[in-house]
Amino acid sequence: MSEQPEAIETDGFREECGVFGIYGHPDAANLTYLGLYALQHRGQEAGGIAAWNGKRIAVEKGMGYVADLFNEARLARLPGRSAVGHVRYSTAGGSLLENAQPIVYNTNKGPLAIAHNGNLVNADEIRAELEAEGSIFTTTSDTEVLLHLMARSRAESLVEALRDTLGRVRGAYSIVLLAGEKVLAARDPQGFRPLTIGRLGDAWLVASETCAFDLLDAEPLRDVEPGEIVILDAGGVASSSFAMGRRTAFCIFEHVYFARPDSTVFHKSVAESRRSFGRRLAREHPVAADVVVPVPDSGIFAALGYAEESGIPYGMGLVRNHYVGRTFIEPKQSIRDFGVKVKLNPVRSVVGGRRIVLVDDSIVRGTTSKKLVRLLKSAGATEVHMRISSPPTINPCHYGIDTPRRKELIAATHELEEIRVFIEADSLGYLSLDGMLTAFGKGEGDTCAACFSGRYPVPFTVASEQQPLFGEEDALRPEGRSRGG
Repeated sequence: MSEQPEAIETDGFREECGVFGIYGHPDAANLTYLGLYALQHRGQEAGGIAAWNGKRIAVEKGMGYVADLFNEARLARLPGRSAVGHVRYSTAGGSLLENAQPIVYNTNKGPLAIAHNGNLVNADEIRAELEAEGSIFTTTSDTEVLLHLMARSRAESLVEALRDTLGRVRGAYSIVLLAGEKVLAARDPQGFRPLTIGRLGDAWLVASETCAFDLLDAEPLRDVEPGEIVILDAGGVASSSFAMGRRTAFCIFEHVYFARPDSTVFHKSVAESRRSFGRRLAREHPVAADVVVPVPDSGIFAALGYAEESGIPYGMGLVRNHYVGRTFIEPKQSIRDFGVKVKLNPVRSVVGGRRIVLVDDSIVRGTTSKKLVRLLKSAGATEVHMRISSPPTINPCHYGIDTPRRKELIAATHELEEIRVFIEADSLGYLSLDGMLTAFGKGEGDTCAACFSGRYPVPFTVASEQQPLFGEEDALRPEGRSRGG
């Protein structure tokens, strides 16, 4: 039997999920499709749209990219003036069609469709309680817990039922909920994940990032505040608080890597944050070099900042192939470092005979960094100095970002010099935690930087032990259970 080729694996953090909702537009599903297209970077595994057609909630969803999932015929099956949508990357197992969102239920509160970005850290505990009382789950996603809790709430109004539900769960969540024609949105009390409100004529919108509004020529208005529920209906935008005023924990990695640079997230420009990270990095780790080269795309603005501060010219020494899918069949060892070459190619006229400052957002296992250093040196670079626009990543995320176990994170198990030797760089420098927070303009008390510091804002448990954990090595959810995204 012949041996099968293997798919290329990405050495890096995986995207989370993206949500979008709209009330009051005759082309609600079509606009949701466009909004999800703009949010595709947040999840490429699955996508879906649910719309209220005046009688029921219709839903279309599947595995793959938004542009591949939806065509005119499929969108035509989603008439109505209100819709919600979701792009998904499952952050812990559960890469199944049944876990694609929005999840739709007919409940005693009426038909509901929910889409969720984040991770409920006590979902396993609540799910076990509900199953013991007879609840039947149709997915392995923690998002479904929210619908069960809402259906079981004794509150008369939908908003009160949602308030009851959110009072029971802990963790990170930015959610949009289609309830008949109304669209509701809510954000966890710490505000881990972004969620913002916009307007397009008489229609109201909500999305994970403002870049979704830009594509639609919609006007960004304000964020859904941490601990706030907003209701989009014929009356406009109404607000209801369920836990406002607590300490915030904005995920700093949204600005380091996840969000699009053309978005405004947590009231700040992502592009400007990354430039600030790069400028600070240049002050903390200067080096004699000839050109600053970014690892595209997330390293571009940090590299610009490094070049501006250092006075070293900026050059696009690596070109990215944007047409590579989520997997690509690798011809084993026949071509050295094939996995990175199919995605990035050096520009020899920029790097040949020069000392390079290579700027990237993070190092996870180190294997991709090693391949990039080799790639540049094979193209003629005389030196490659690696500079990282965030601190060493030493802990997994438990709030909706897919990260390896701690023992797989190279910075958690190796000293700086060991990492430098492994990736074959001439020097290596990480942005300090204090430097990153200073450049971001907020302290650790306002952000979540647990992947760098090990200080988790919201306690969580491992189901097998039921012990609170704050960064232990194998503190991941059980295999097969999927987070909301």
